[in-house]
Amino acid sequence: MSSFPSSRGRPRDPRSHAAIIDATARLLVEVGYAATSIGAVAARAGVGKDTIYRRWPGKPELVFEAVFTTTDDAPAPDTGTLAGDLTVLLQGLVDEFHAPAAAVALPGLLADFAADPELKARIRGDFLGPSKERLLVVFERALLRGEIAAETPVDLVLDTLAGAVFFHVGLVGEHPAPQLAGLLASVVAKGIEVR
Repeated sequence: MSSFPSSRGRPRDPRSHAAIIDATARLLVEVGYAATSIGAVAARAGVGKDTIYRRWPGKPELVFEAVFTTTDDAPAPDTGTLAGDLTVLLQGLVDEFHAPAAAVALPGLLADFAADPELKARIRGDFLGPSKERLLVVFERALLRGEIAAETPVDLVLDTLAGAVFFHVGLVGEHPAPQLAGLLASVVAKGIEVR
């Protein structure tokens, strides 16, 4: 997933981007969300604060990208079945939410989102929108295979899947069982299959 739209000027160095993302994730685990600052990330990554602010409007967007978009670059899975594809997608979400940096970042991010509707809209548009487009491919294939009906509320299904993982792993803090992704995928696929 790409970061926020770039401004004009010198081309970005992908090594700097990777160093910033890595520094952010490490700092979150070491010092927590509240103590992770743009200045601390810049120092750890070996870049100036301006370099970070050219890429991200603020700490919440940087943290969100560093922690919750690690699986977004993978192509949409194509296992041949909706349940199989959903299992692959859900396993990525489970892994992402179960990572130490995610557990530390989540409460702070939720508080920031609640306090700033514009931030929530930016995250939804710049990060979640492209991710959702990638996931729609899975449902389009399932429709073509005859597994689901054309009127399946795909947005609601996606929210249900992400919400189940978020609640189970992110909020409740349960250690995910190895079969969690497969079980969730099976339940949802069974619930929306053509009968």
